[in-house]
Amino acid sequence: MAGMWARLQADLNVRLRRGAWYRINRLDPLQAVLEVGGRLLEIPSAFLQVIERPPRRWTVVPRPDDAVHLPRGCDDRYAVCPSCRERQALAGRPRR
Repeated sequence: MAGMWARLQADLNVRLRRGAWYRINRLDPLQAVLEVGGRLLEIPSAFLQVIERPPRRWTVVPRPDDAVHLPRGCDDRYAVCPSCRERQALAGRPRR
């Protein structure tokens, strides 16, 4: 699984930050094991987007109803840095 990464693709409360990418420790058809904060966490594979290399672009994420600890100024969307995973408020409508 070296080099495989995943992020949550559904609005679920499964202890993953929306828009953040996590290393895959193991990937099966039904379950994936992700490295999250130094621990391993099992997530149903159907809810994940999987890629082979770490992403290089920022991710735009819709704000969840139960969101906490978001940057000041976050309205209905925010961006997540692919390197440090910090969240950033958006101004205007970024290009895709």
